[in-house]
Amino acid sequence: MFSSEPVVRVKDATIFQDYNTVLDNISFEIEKGEFAFLIGRTGSGKSSLLKTLYADLPLRMGEINVAGFNIHSIKTSQVPLLRRKIGIIFQDFQLFSDRSVGDNLFFVMKATGWKESYKMKNRLAEVLMQVGLGSVEKKMPHQLSGGEQQRVVIARALLNEPVILIADEPTGNLDPEVASEILKLFQQINKSGTAVLMATHSYGLIKKFPARVLKCHAGKIFDSFKDTIDLDNPEEF
Repeated sequence: MFSSEPVVRVKDATIFQDYNTVLDNISFEIEKGEFAFLIGRTGSGKSSLLKTLYADLPLRMGEINVAGFNIHSIKTSQVPLLRRKIGIIFQDFQLFSDRSVGDNLFFVMKATGWKESYKMKNRLAEVLMQVGLGSVEKKMPHQLSGGEQQRVVIARALLNEPVILIADEPTGNLDPEVASEILKLFQQINKSGTAVLMATHSYGLIKKFPARVLKCHAGKIFDSFKDTIDLDNPEEF
């Protein structure tokens, strides 16, 4: 049944890194199909927030719902189910270097419950085509450029048709031209209905690809839909 519920709802949540409060009593929502940047200086809480959203850090105070899962009360056994509904993209790729692109993706499919070989092969071909890499299935990660490896990581995140992509500095290791191409790919994915929350330090990307901005600063979240955020000052990033 169709639901109009936000993909992410954060209400009065306090985010901890170890025992330190990094974000205090924050609230925001991300709707289905929305695109939002997450900015803030190093140490401002961006990564801790993202890790809490995909249940890598525990939520001790407040409410967070992601893709229909209550993060405060989620059981360990439910975390893999949550992560089938969301795609997570890291800066450092996290591809297995000793297996081909195809085997990297097959590994994720097997780990998330895919069984039928022909369906797995079809889905593999679909996601590689979607990210513009139709011919790399047999290649090893080291044979690909940084931009191509990041496209493989995005393909991996798309395998289970997530309702949201959570990307932590996905262009941090890429040169500006390649970063722009990756951003255009995120936009295409977003236009097909997948929400995107992307943490970035890249002032240039946000100026080039305007979208909603959430900013972590002084333990709070500021939202460009409601608050004034100075996007002309690169030091804010």
